[in-house]
Amino acid sequence: MIKCIAVFRSKTDLFTFINALKYNGAIVETVATPKEAHIGCGLSAKFDERHFSLALRILKHGGFDGFYGIYKVKRVDGRVSTFRAYP
Repeated sequence: MIKCIAVFRSKTDLFTFINALKYNGAIVETVATPKEAHIGCGLSAKFDERHFSLALRILKHGGFDGFYGIYKVKRVDGRVSTFRAYP
């Protein structure tokens, strides 16, 4: 299963993004920002990969100045790999 983690520089943008995803039916949780990001407010939004295109639409129309990037996290046989998916 692949999860996405959206990283923001501001908590205001983070929670606005989370609310928009939830409003559109996505299940979202607040998590610690992955160390691979090396930035952010310390918290990020975690959601299922199937909502990736929804997240991109929200980001493109939401004016999120504090947005940093989306990372995808994949678990295979107990190993975790993280890579930047957008931008």
